[in-house]
Amino acid sequence: MRAFIFPGQGSQAVGMGKTLAEASAHAREVFQEVDEALGQHLFKLMSEGPEDQLTLTENAQPAIMANAIATLRVLERDGGVTLSGKAAYVAGHSLGEYSALCAAGAFDLATTARLLKTRGQAMQAAVPVGVGAMAALLGADIDTAQKLADAAAEGEVCTVANDNDPSQVVISGHKGAVERAVAMVKDYGIKRGVLLPVSAPFHCPLMQPAADAMAEALGANPPTAPLLPVIANVTASPVSDADTISNLLVEQVTGRVRWRESVGAMEAIGVTQFVEFGGKVLGPMVKRSASGDVETVSVISMDDIEALLKTL
Repeated sequence: MRAFIFPGQGSQAVGMGKTLAEASAHAREVFQEVDEALGQHLFKLMSEGPEDQLTLTENAQPAIMANAIATLRVLERDGGVTLSGKAAYVAGHSLGEYSALCAAGAFDLATTARLLKTRGQAMQAAVPVGVGAMAALLGADIDTAQKLADAAAEGEVCTVANDNDPSQVVISGHKGAVERAVAMVKDYGIKRGVLLPVSAPFHCPLMQPAADAMAEALGANPPTAPLLPVIANVTASPVSDADTISNLLVEQVTGRVRWRESVGAMEAIGVTQFVEFGGKVLGPMVKRSASGDVETVSVISMDDIEALLKTL
């Protein structure tokens, strides 16, 4: 059994999609459609930079989605395969959940791009720059990370944002609280705490204004039922009902990304192969999270696509 998975923010890089677009008209169509939906030259920014503009949340989110969907579409159109014929589930990390839903037909490409543009702008605007922060805790499990976050909060927001795998948890909240947590890691037996170069504290209660903005945006652009179930970030369980998907996407803005648990849920259902589109970020997390022997495949280039086609 196979799951198609889609990366989140941090997987962007200048040059993304360029080689694929040169090799396939179907990839070029994706990038052009996203450009037209957003009314900006996003693909030029993806191809040429500058990096600081690509890294802006409102650009990175639709760019990562466009790159992943372009890769999938080349596989489908050039390779003559269908997602529903080759995968049993889809899942994505944070914004990658929108890519997964687009892949499964719950949103069309243009709507997905616009929703992610709105999501990026709303997340950036929710908290003034310098007020919030995020940090990766390396060598930390979820329980230890939460205890550290609770101890460091001191009346401020400090909570687990991403439960990525058994050895990596990300915390988010007020800058002072997150910095206190990083300074306290050794007291909790955590190997290392690293402040992340992000512009806002994602997936914590400080993002409530962005959640409100997404509730409005999703109300105006509701999903339809996906072709196959998506493993939702906030529940780590399969969902196919359109209204439930919409509600969970709103919750996701302030809620925890339960990626480790999502991998466990897919493995328990019988998934043995995880195919990541447009990045090489999730595969290592899957390997560290899985209890048994699973296969991970990263699909970025035409060579990757051709290699995958031989195994499907």
